[in-house]
Amino acid sequence: MNDKPTRASIERALADGSGLLRLAPAWVARNTVPPGRRLGLPEEAYDRGERGWICERWLGSCTRAENAGDVPDEGLSWLAQDGQPCCILLDALAVAAPAILGEERASQSSTLGYLAKIFDCEDRLPYHLHPKAEHASLVGKSPKEEAYYFPADVPLGKHPETFFGVHPYIVAEERYDLLLPYLLSWDSADILKHSRAYLQVPDEGFHVPSGILHAPGTALTIELQEESDIGVTFQALNAGRILPKARLSKNVRPGDWAKEGERYVLRMVDWQLNGDPYFYENRHLSPQVRAEQPGGAEHWVFYNSDKFSGSKLVVKPGQSLVTQDNGAYGVFAWRGQGRYGGRAVEGNVPGRDELVVSHAVATKPLLVENTGDGDLVVLKFFGGGLNPEAPRIGGSSAM
Repeated sequence: MNDKPTRASIERALADGSGLLRLAPAWVARNTVPPGRRLGLPEEAYDRGERGWICERWLGSCTRAENAGDVPDEGLSWLAQDGQPCCILLDALAVAAPAILGEERASQSSTLGYLAKIFDCEDRLPYHLHPKAEHASLVGKSPKEEAYYFPADVPLGKHPETFFGVHPYIVAEERYDLLLPYLLSWDSADILKHSRAYLQVPDEGFHVPSGILHAPGTALTIELQEESDIGVTFQALNAGRILPKARLSKNVRPGDWAKEGERYVLRMVDWQLNGDPYFYENRHLSPQVRAEQPGGAEHWVFYNSDKFSGSKLVVKPGQSLVTQDNGAYGVFAWRGQGRYGGRAVEGNVPGRDELVVSHAVATKPLLVENTGDGDLVVLKFFGGGLNPEAPRIGGSSAM
């Protein structure tokens, strides 16, 4: 294939890969905080000069990173052939969505319907939120609901706790303006005193609808979210430096900012969700059994949402299991070695750890084999609507 695929070239790639497509790693630089250096790159590869550091890897991405600079396709995943990137996944879907997603899904969307990523930061991220649809649409963007999973076999970093929401009394007493002075002065991290921190526990996670203020901690995080890279920063001082105040107004229409200034972004806060006195109980994710077989087991780790879902598949050494799903999805081999639907996968080896499973193959029994000495651990990522059976917490619905 060349850089501009055709339907015929993608169908040949699917045939050659037994219905699976291999993806090259998509590295993303950020300039907010230094990297945690747990992505397996050579030391010199993390520093990208004025663009910041490689802090993220995006998986199965059809979303461009909202970064300044001269990398127009940053964040977009590429298909790989013979070990080399050959075309952008988004372009492949544009010409051959039915072959990858199936006819019904392709009639509704020309993407996988999710964005998955690994983020790896040395310091806690600043307190921020992702606007809900009503505000994101005003600047021509999409909302960003998300969920986190913290792998169990990597160091947690120096701040393994995440601040979420605000103290419930703020909402009960409608004292929303308590946050305004910190936005006006833009000189400290003191806004965090109005929030609560929750421990990042290995093999667990959180569900975070858009509109929720949060400051993610330093645990290496595998994230599944809507296809968007939108955010509004509420915390001025982070990781030892004052962030540009433009981060506060970055996704606000100029006219709205001119009219209301800092007060406007308080409209973006979903106060009821932020002040939920049972926030932990309603948003904490722990693995839930999806299937168990003699060779291993599958657990839901991303759920409680109608926007996406995801699971962790573990196959024991020398064993295999069979998986079958409702539609096309992404695969990320986290640890171990094996074969996924006949394609070799190897965790911690970028270029051999990421696949897209086409609808035709996903909806039939598919064999996953462990050929290594340790567990084969695989994450599976699904777009919205594919798994209505995924768990809900207390019958909650996505906001």
